[in-house]
Amino acid sequence: MDLTILFSPVDESIYHNITSPGSFHRNIRVFGDKMPDYKDAHIAIFSVAESRGSKNNEGCNAGADEIRRKLYNLKKGTGAYRIIDLGHLKPGHDLDESYVRISEVCRMLLESNVLPIILGGSHDLDYGQYSSYETLEKLVSFLNIDASLDLDDRKDESSTPSTQHIHKILLHEPNYLFSYTHLAYQSYLIDPMSVAILEKLYFEAFRIGQIRNNLQEIEPAIRTADLLSFDITAIRSADAPGNANAQPFGLTGEEACQLCWYAGLNEKLSSVGFYEYNPSFDDAHKKTAAVIATMLWYFIEGYYHRKHEQNFKSNDFLKYSVSMPVEPEVITFYKSKFSEKWWIEVPYPNGRERYSRNSIVPCSYADYQTAVKGEVPERYINMLAKLI
Repeated sequence: MDLTILFSPVDESIYHNITSPGSFHRNIRVFGDKMPDYKDAHIAIFSVAESRGSKNNEGCNAGADEIRRKLYNLKKGTGAYRIIDLGHLKPGHDLDESYVRISEVCRMLLESNVLPIILGGSHDLDYGQYSSYETLEKLVSFLNIDASLDLDDRKDESSTPSTQHIHKILLHEPNYLFSYTHLAYQSYLIDPMSVAILEKLYFEAFRIGQIRNNLQEIEPAIRTADLLSFDITAIRSADAPGNANAQPFGLTGEEACQLCWYAGLNEKLSSVGFYEYNPSFDDAHKKTAAVIATMLWYFIEGYYHRKHEQNFKSNDFLKYSVSMPVEPEVITFYKSKFSEKWWIEVPYPNGRERYSRNSIVPCSYADYQTAVKGEVPERYINMLAKLI
């Protein structure tokens, strides 16, 4: 497919005055006069100027270039950058066509082992991001960071695609969603029944307070994900005012960067989208754009620090077998000698080989300590319920 048909170039005015050879912009390839070849890239950034799915945040289609202005001026990080910016994906004549275009572009990139970074646009665009995995013939784990759960299933005029997209993803057929994890929701913004629905499906949801109390304990939940969808509403308004739905409480900019760093380190994670930034609500210095640009920088920095820790039978791992007083008789843990990260093995039943990719689950040292005390870690119980 000729991508120039679907994309329009990045405006030269965004980067024409960037002269530093150490800048982010001078170390990537940008669609200006010529579309860069994506097949040899590690990461491909593209934006989608689409806001028809967000009635409550109209104007979020215009934020990508403000993010680029901040990002391009940052300094290049670690690693031999092979990053391209494909420019602006042209929206479809309706929302469904926009979803399809996002899905097709992401699918092409994923099949070439290129990681897409999507700059939205309304949060419902992650339906297109998720749909791109449909033909890859594997079960995927979805990580969503948002102040709300977006499980609305109403059909009245007050409902919008941006408040219903997670419900739509959960009901998508064919079903290739293995797990769903939600971070940073705020209890006073959601219906308690929404959390109950997720728990019945053995999915996970963490309040903002749980994250703040122990950010490192959230890292294993991030390490399970294949794709990340990040709604800027999750960041408190003091750090990210550029959103019509900005809240006084939420993640700090530093915490958002830390989560993006963890996501970048995750070797399974193969796409990420940032949604709902609205420059018309931002301050004069475009603070929110700067925060998002820094989040992107930390995600990319994490990507270039990946350890490629997937072969648990290699000498790079220590294996711990913990005898239990109850079923199961033994729980097996693995610890990386390099990163000191932990995993727990959850056996899948015969005939469920499609689950083999998800049977060794990221965990924490605290889970190992729980097993040593003779208790089955909650992470083990939840994963076993999904595999059975």
